[in-house]
Order: sequence, then C-alpha cells, then structure tokens
Amino acid sequence: MPEKQQPSVQRSFRLSSRTIELLDAAAAAGGESRNALVDRLLGEAVRPEHHPLVRSRRGPAGRRQPLVVGTRLYVHQVMSTLRASRGDIDEAAAYLGIAPRLVRAAVEYYAEFADEVDEEAAVAETTEGDERARWERQRRALA
Repeated sequence: MPEKQQPSVQRSFRLSSRTIELLDAAAAAGGESRNALVDRLLGEAVRPEHHPLVRSRRGPAGRRQPLVVGTRLYVHQVMSTLRASRGDIDEAAAYLGIAPRLVRAAVEYYAEFADEVDEEAAVAETTEGDERARWERQRRALA
C-alpha cells in the first residue's frame, strides 16, 4: 500500500539467510528495494493486529489495497457507499449485502489510514475512467 514519505528510523534485526534470500527474490521480482519491501510487508503484517477484518490484497491495477475480509470490497468502496448513505452504517451494510460490523471495520481502518485509502480511491477512479474510455473506443471501432 502506498504511504506518504515519512522519515525512516534505523533498526537492526537478525534475519535468517533464507529469509534474506526470499526478500531479495521478492524485491527483485517486484522492482523494489529490500528495505521498501520489508517496510511494506511489516506494515501489512502489523495492521491486522489492530484491524483484523481488513487485509491487503493486490488490486486490479497491481497495487496493494485494503480489502474487507470475507468480501470483494475494498475499504474505499465501503467508504464511498457509506458517504452516499449519509453515514448510515446499517443502510450501507444492507446496500452492500454485508454485516454492519464489516462497515464499522472499514470505518475504523479508514480513520487510521484515510490518506492511503483516499489515494487508492483516486487511483481506482482514474483506472475506471481509463478502462471505460478504452471500452468506448473499442465499441466505436466495431460499429
């Protein structure tokens, strides 16, 4: 998940050589540095301790996004629906077909990571617009 650049803090950890091999391979495959990968993975691993109903998954654009557990809904989608429901958790839950506790879980996650979730929403909106434009071009080409 993308995060705003914050000052980093130097820490020392002892890792097995196998873990280092796995990190290096994953970093190379993902085109990121080992430090960036470790920062992302540790951040994603710690978040469920505070937000057990939200997990990070790779989205359609290849970016990692927070997903509400047991659903196919990203946190930004739940928040958008909740806003459209004027903040009525029960109404949003009914519309989405999920339990109100899952809407509350998304709200709790959003309260802590609003900037990231909003950035994901903006990327999703741009991607959706690009895909729609591509589809319309293809449709016109076939007409």
